[in-house]
Amino acid sequence: MRDFEGYGRNPPDPRWPNGAKLALNFVINHEEGGEESVPDGDPRTENALTEGSTAPVKGRDLGAESMFQYGSRVGFWRLHRLFTERGLPCTVFAVARSLERTPQAVAAIREAGWDVCAHGWKWEMHIGMEEAQERQRIADATALIAKLIGKPPLGWYTRYAPSLNTRRLLAEAGYLYDSDAYDDELPYWTDLAGQPRLVLPYNLAHNDIRFQRAALTAGEEFFQYIKGAVELMLAEPGGRMLSVGLHNRIIGHPGRAAGLAKLLDWLKTQPQVWVCRREEIARHWIAHHQP
Repeated sequence: MRDFEGYGRNPPDPRWPNGAKLALNFVINHEEGGEESVPDGDPRTENALTEGSTAPVKGRDLGAESMFQYGSRVGFWRLHRLFTERGLPCTVFAVARSLERTPQAVAAIREAGWDVCAHGWKWEMHIGMEEAQERQRIADATALIAKLIGKPPLGWYTRYAPSLNTRRLLAEAGYLYDSDAYDDELPYWTDLAGQPRLVLPYNLAHNDIRFQRAALTAGEEFFQYIKGAVELMLAEPGGRMLSVGLHNRIIGHPGRAAGLAKLLDWLKTQPQVWVCRREEIARHWIAHHQP
């Protein structure tokens, strides 16, 4: 059953640590190497969230492949430097196959202490999957990420569209939470066959995909856009959670990353903003807001 009201006019006080009014979670989507590609036996080359082609490409798209490779070869390391130099944490939405193909990034993620949220075995939507196939995909992703990172992921985010079975299968697999929702600005508990399940909503509005849709064109615009969101949320009563989605192959480019660098520097001057890992939000909600 769809819930159109949620917390309504009286959302709970999240009671974030140290009196913060906003829990801000940066998410780096690590997808490169997990997308569809002809060398992997797929029928086509994935070109979503790249700079795009001006004409249809027949057969293998070497341009799109190269743009994905930029993300893991260059973009990831630029984002890694921006966060680690400032001592700020983030979460990695990691496609299992992408991690497997980028062992240097795996080592850097572990060294930085970033938390990993599973983003699928490959970069694919689960909508329409047969239940047995989806169960196996979740099991394969979980096992591979656990092997590479050293511990199983606690959270999951499907590429945009989960199936009707995804949340139940994740609960069966032992996941603490999922982020397959875009419907709120606070975590919440939902009912799953009579059992409470924790949801940490994500969003695609405060996300660097806006560059790919020409809604943003310069790093300075990204800075002003996210800064404005933070300022408004701090001015509102109560507290909120904000997810800011990043992609290695999008905001990892220097003209865009300059805006992210400026944003991170500004956030360090904002004592009411808790820049945190997604796992920390989940554990805080479980500890302070029982279902």
